[in-house]
Amino acid sequence: MRVGIGEDLHRLEDGRTLVLGGVRIEGEVGLAGHSDADVLLHAITDAVLGAAGKGDLGAHFPSSEERWAGADSSLFLTEALRMVEEGGWVLANVDATVRAERPRLAAHLATMRERIAELAGVNVEQVNVKAKSGEGLDAIGRGEAIGATAVVLLEAAPRD
Repeated sequence: MRVGIGEDLHRLEDGRTLVLGGVRIEGEVGLAGHSDADVLLHAITDAVLGAAGKGDLGAHFPSSEERWAGADSSLFLTEALRMVEEGGWVLANVDATVRAERPRLAAHLATMRERIAELAGVNVEQVNVKAKSGEGLDAIGRGEAIGATAVVLLEAAPRD
């Protein structure tokens, strides 16, 4: 078994679409970034790559490459999982936390879990997503940014 930790943070920006865990969340602000800036999928992707010893998101999908401009972050996660599966690993579980003062995310957590499970090709019970506020502290607490942290467990793929 191998464990990986991923983390990401993006500032909020008017006029952008907010995407978290592959789910569009309606509102007036989204996250600034080169891709769709989905901090949750970015953190999970980093954790997957880290567990497999494959570097990080920026090494495989650099913001310096125009082809990733506006990219759907689900592509990053599915490609990272493909890479680790080629190395003989499968995703055992994901536990992630999204930190946001706004918008409130409780109503979206189940949909995020379902979407992440779908992208990863695992049962929804293997994915957990929590939301925490920033309690008025730092950029997240002031409503200027959203962050996410993820831990994943990879296990050796079953042999045929």
